[in-house]
Amino acid sequence: MSSPSTTVASKVVLITGASSGIGEATATTLAAAGHHVVLGARRTDRLAALAEDIEAQGGSAFPLALDVTDPAGVRSFVAAAHDRYGRVDVLVNNAGIMPLSRLDSLRVDEWNRMIDVNLRGVLHGIAAVLPIMRDQRRGHIVNISSVSGLRVDPTAAVYSATKHAVRALSEGLRQESRELRVTVVSPGLTRSELTGSIGDSGVKDAVREQMGIAIPATAIGEAVRYAIDQPADVDVNELVVRPTAQG
Repeated sequence: MSSPSTTVASKVVLITGASSGIGEATATTLAAAGHHVVLGARRTDRLAALAEDIEAQGGSAFPLALDVTDPAGVRSFVAAAHDRYGRVDVLVNNAGIMPLSRLDSLRVDEWNRMIDVNLRGVLHGIAAVLPIMRDQRRGHIVNISSVSGLRVDPTAAVYSATKHAVRALSEGLRQESRELRVTVVSPGLTRSELTGSIGDSGVKDAVREQMGIAIPATAIGEAVRYAIDQPADVDVNELVVRPTAQG
């Protein structure tokens, strides 16, 4: 997967959940490609270290505290980026959690947390950037979904529901937009910290056994780079990226 042969102008790219995993890999990939990355996450110490590393490599990074479940906090995150750079070209809605469990385990608090982060967090990001992108008459929203948004497996019912919803709202946004680009990236098994949020020990062990075939998070970062580096009249709507060995 490669970028167009023409030189791509630097873009201001906001990334949620940037302190680890796919978010971190996307930030380093895009910064290395010459884009300005605005890093959002709750773990500000890790964001600061990531920004320092990116800057040491000659890239441009701006770290900001962010909790995607707080609408006002998301608006402040976007406003700070806009104030610093004068524009917002791309939002990568990446923040997510995956506390898998069977429905009959009745982990209702975990269900609600997934809905808050995986779905409402995406909506908060969209709501915060849309007015700016409308005024600019251009912009790109990249929503990180999952192959669980294409299928449903035991223990993943609620997680899959949130990811199916992300795909649905992305398609709705795409159809409502004529000047904005909308991309859904659906990773398969990817090395990240997502399994750490699984509270059910049996499910966690089962998932970890599958992770031997997982692809690096940089593969997803490259997919995001490919989508945002296309010409303005090309909208890459959906990318599914998973291990060759994944069923």
